[in-house]
Amino acid sequence: MNKPKIRVLVVDDSAVMRAMLTAIINQAPDMEVAGTAPDPLVARQKVKDLLPDVLTLDVEMPQMNGLDFLDKVMRLRPMPVIMISSQTAQGSEATLQALELGAVDYIAKPRATLAGLPPGYAQEVQDKIRAAFSAHVKVRRDPPARPSVGAVTPPTVVSSNWGDRIVCIGASTGGTEAIKEVLTRLPENMPGVVMVQHMPEMFTASFARRLDSLSRLRVKEAEHGERILPGHAYLAPGHSHLEIRRSGGGYVCELLQTPPYNRHRPAVDVLFDSAAAQARGSAVAALLTGMGKDGAQGMLAMRKAGAWTIGQDQESCVVYGMPREAAQIGACCEVSPLTQVAERIMSALQGGRRMAAHG
Repeated sequence: MNKPKIRVLVVDDSAVMRAMLTAIINQAPDMEVAGTAPDPLVARQKVKDLLPDVLTLDVEMPQMNGLDFLDKVMRLRPMPVIMISSQTAQGSEATLQALELGAVDYIAKPRATLAGLPPGYAQEVQDKIRAAFSAHVKVRRDPPARPSVGAVTPPTVVSSNWGDRIVCIGASTGGTEAIKEVLTRLPENMPGVVMVQHMPEMFTASFARRLDSLSRLRVKEAEHGERILPGHAYLAPGHSHLEIRRSGGGYVCELLQTPPYNRHRPAVDVLFDSAAAQARGSAVAALLTGMGKDGAQGMLAMRKAGAWTIGQDQESCVVYGMPREAAQIGACCEVSPLTQVAERIMSALQGGRRMAAHG
């Protein structure tokens, strides 16, 4: 017996975008467009009438913008929502707000070319709809609280001489909120942090600024050749892979324009593989929520090199993909709820926890 198709409601004021998304969705054998709407007022009624499984929602629309509509949807009828965002600074800021309000993921509007859609764009849309359909959507009744630096008491720090210790974090779907949760719980006095979040170029700059405003750490986009300093966190820019390279008693960031890996650039595996080779037992890694498998093999390499590795648990993940793969192949030294990941990182650092290299 055939499984029911994933039913999608497409909400966009652009007839061109509605037609393009409809064609992409209806191409897939396991999903279909249940309906379309040119604005949130029409969409509100169609949500009630059609009861879709997934909503795609344009960020910028007339009458009621996508954020206001999303806020109402997540309070009144929580469901998986994917934001459709322009690749602009304004679009990226609005998308980050949407993820805070409860959207599962986002898709950047394609930059039109004479040859048509960018390679892989249709596959990305379909994959993200499948992931959203199975996502853990959190019910929210109140406006999201912006965590302030003083809102969470960080773990007590015993050591201030971290030597060559370093922390590596990777995430994808649901990762913007997960990384924010971890960073706002970390103390200022800690080793440098390097991070990969699957995001387009314009979005990573906005995300780094937002994290910097919320965290005790100084957060910025990584630059090529930049020294990794204690109390700082470095986010891979959306146009490049990020690796670390040992230099003196510490590390520097290296940005690579090599082809996408696991269909991603930046890719978590690229960062983790470099940490396995360069930092070995001096590293601590955390792999957070996200669809797919990126980061799992790299984390296994880190564990075999002696690093302490932490996977986010299923219950707290928006999409339990990357951490599940890591757990299944034995890449995780421990599995932790999201709210305890920062504490587990600090415990591993302060306890001098390193896996005995094996394999």
